[in-house]
Amino acid sequence: MTDTLLTPSEVCKISAEKMLEEARNAHENYLIGQQENDLEHAIECYVDAIKANPSLSESYYRLASLLLIKGQITVDGALEQCKTALSLEPKNVNAHIYSGYFQCLNGDFDEAEKEFKIAISNSGKNSARPRLFMSKVLYSKIKNHSSLKDTVRFLYYLLSGSVMIMWDCPSIKMFCKFLANDFSVFSYKTLGEAFEKMKLFPSALDAYTKGLEKTSQGNLFYQKMGDLSLECNNIDASIQFFKKAHELSPSNREILIKLATISQTYFPDKIDETIDYYNELLEFGVDLDKIYYELGHLYLNKADKIHAVSAFKLAQTLNPENPYYNNSLAYAYIKAELYDDAIEYYQEAIRLNPDAEWTAIVCHALGAIYSEIKENYEAAEATFNAGIVLDPKNVDIQLSLGDMYMAQNDLEKAIKTYCDAVTIDPENYLAYAKTGLALWENDYLEESIIAFHKSIELNPNFEIAQNNLGVVYLDGIGDPKASVEYFKNAIDINPNYTLAYFNLARAYQAIDDKALAAEYYQMTLDLNKITEELSEKDIRSRIYDLFN
Repeated sequence: MTDTLLTPSEVCKISAEKMLEEARNAHENYLIGQQENDLEHAIECYVDAIKANPSLSESYYRLASLLLIKGQITVDGALEQCKTALSLEPKNVNAHIYSGYFQCLNGDFDEAEKEFKIAISNSGKNSARPRLFMSKVLYSKIKNHSSLKDTVRFLYYLLSGSVMIMWDCPSIKMFCKFLANDFSVFSYKTLGEAFEKMKLFPSALDAYTKGLEKTSQGNLFYQKMGDLSLECNNIDASIQFFKKAHELSPSNREILIKLATISQTYFPDKIDETIDYYNELLEFGVDLDKIYYELGHLYLNKADKIHAVSAFKLAQTLNPENPYYNNSLAYAYIKAELYDDAIEYYQEAIRLNPDAEWTAIVCHALGAIYSEIKENYEAAEATFNAGIVLDPKNVDIQLSLGDMYMAQNDLEKAIKTYCDAVTIDPENYLAYAKTGLALWENDYLEESIIAFHKSIELNPNFEIAQNNLGVVYLDGIGDPKASVEYFKNAIDINPNYTLAYFNLARAYQAIDDKALAAEYYQMTLDLNKITEELSEKDIRSRIYDLFN
């Protein structure tokens, strides 16, 4: 017996039939489970089947239905595919059913009715589906223009189609598959949730894993496994499960929200990935202002000022009465050094005033712009005072107001404001340090020393207070030996503190220890090349003066 060699044409036809069968299975799985990967696989197989054998009419109309679901073709495009199928096989019942269905979507009910009539005529006792479709067409016509004839026909096709469905084997088979899958999904989902309530998390995970293996609802069980892992604080596993659920069901907005939130909260280094999730959420067209708001913060974390401004501006445009959007937009404008725009939106946020303490913080930010950028001290003072009225316990505003008075050399007001801050928060080391500096500038030496000592007592690692106390002893009291301790403390705390090295050199110079003075002046000179805090010419002059 000899083997029969197949011709290339026969090989292609066999290959096409295999592809078509694989496409049917994937198509069926998609209809049951609504998984995106099944949809993609079915489309790919239908295309391959057409390439292998362009005369297979079934591939055209089935492919058209899936491409329409994907939004890759219009209804007119789907109808063209049906025409191709009917040109290859004019009596193909399913091709006429699909054509009638697409005509319904196009609003052409007369043409749809013609197609369903042909399908009914060619189907015989298996005409349940086209009859039911026909009843749907007639029902649409009755809603638009009721007539007795159409009503009778509607009832006839509805009842006859409902009765004849018993002889429609493909429909019954599909119904049974739907029923079996739904029962399995319900069973594993209920079992897993019961275990969760009993805090038997490993058993719950096992139930969801079996549900994943036994049913076509992978997205549902991956989502349940992601929620469970999140509850158990297994963040890495949680985000992996949600990613798999998203791959299977990209149109599930709830999964995408969880992915974006987890990524933003627990993976701050993966900013670009989080941005991608939020950009996908924009495609749903829901809560756009909130999404743009989150995107704005992500772009700020990336130091992408232009995109941050753009995102916050879109959020504010969509919801101009939201004070938080106005505040964040103002902050983004500051980062972009667009201070006039920042002032405008800070003012709007203050006008909206959702909460006194929060608005006081906004007043603080606006006052800082007026004071430090615009040097409009009158506006700054008014804004700081407005913030203090809103939140009398806000120490930071008091300190900024005191700094503004210091910048104006209004030492009495500065001292009073810093003392007010100390009264509000007696444990605030920074308030004592600023008070000490203002007192020193105003020649209240003993009081200044007390304030600096209190600051250091509250925070021994605050190098600025250590250095400034040394300066008071060196230049105010005239006790360079006492000052050395504090300059050394400042250097120990911050080895890159150029000014502390400089002051320590001055102290040794005052003690007449020229060797140590020269050593620390040289260290100051070396460090200053990096920090550029002091005048290099002044440092060199002091070194020269030591030996002349």
